[in-house]
Amino acid sequence: MSSVAPASRTTLPWLPGVVVAGLAALAAWGIHWLVPAVPLLTAAVVLGIIVGQLPFARPAVTGILKPGLSTAAKRLMRIGVVLLGLKLSLGDIAGLGWVSILTTVAIVLVTFVGTMWLGRLFKLPGHQPLLVATGFSICGASAIGAMSGIVKSKDEETATPVALVTLCGTLAIFVLPVLWHPLGLSTLQYGHWVGAGVHDVGQVVATAQIAGSAALAVAIVVKLTRVLMLAPMVAIASVVERRRNVEPDPAAKRPPIVPLFVAGFIVAVLVRSFIPLPDVVIDGADTVQTALLAMALFGLGTAVRLRTLLGTGWRALAVGLLSWVLIAALALGAVWISS
Repeated sequence: MSSVAPASRTTLPWLPGVVVAGLAALAAWGIHWLVPAVPLLTAAVVLGIIVGQLPFARPAVTGILKPGLSTAAKRLMRIGVVLLGLKLSLGDIAGLGWVSILTTVAIVLVTFVGTMWLGRLFKLPGHQPLLVATGFSICGASAIGAMSGIVKSKDEETATPVALVTLCGTLAIFVLPVLWHPLGLSTLQYGHWVGAGVHDVGQVVATAQIAGSAALAVAIVVKLTRVLMLAPMVAIASVVERRRNVEPDPAAKRPPIVPLFVAGFIVAVLVRSFIPLPDVVIDGADTVQTALLAMALFGLGTAVRLRTLLGTGWRALAVGLLSWVLIAALALGAVWISS
């Protein structure tokens, strides 16, 4: 009996952390069910941040749970991103019209470059400018997790951008509906603005649903068009990373030109576009994808250290808020151009 337990701990060191992440995802679902205005994925990140600050939980988070939480934050995140592709078809994108498509792509590119510049201007450390730019311009914490896997950033380095994109996305849920009527936007224009300017898919749903099903439908299609930009942006980052990390040892491992999970994401989009899938398959994939991303975001949330963020993170907070204002303004301009 005594010889079996150590072996199981050795062969499955990730199991305790993954189980805890799964339980946290269930708790986040419960919060979302009780308070529908709180997106499930946002609840998962916030739960992770809270757990990461508890003194009695921190030894477990940095000890026995760490391998599993890291597995959730990286591997489960990638699987979730692949399944995210099944939400989007090329027909949905074409239905937006070429003006909306071009402005959506332009918003992603300008926000990405602008946020990168802000991150460097405010001297954010390491890969944080890249990760913040990816999260704010494309699809929030999911994009940050995908990009962090390419640049091999540490969980602690990834945690601050995740916290920022969660904060600003949550602010959008409350701020954008207040500005809807004063800006003179129609229902469909409001949905377009939300889809182009809010970060995570769950935050988009929570912000757009207040204007009805038509606004929500437009918001989701515009948002998922932004998600599609994740593939080329990550692929470009992978190429840059390969060139930066040229090792003298030819056997040294370098990032792939097109990461496997990015290829999987593209395949999933093509499958949804050209193969008629039963609703049960699409709904099942959506449920699994949401669960995996919730587990991943809980894992990333546990790496946030609020004391460090509050003590040295004012620069990161400034970059996040400025980037949030930038993308909201660009998205509003795109709505007016497309109308």
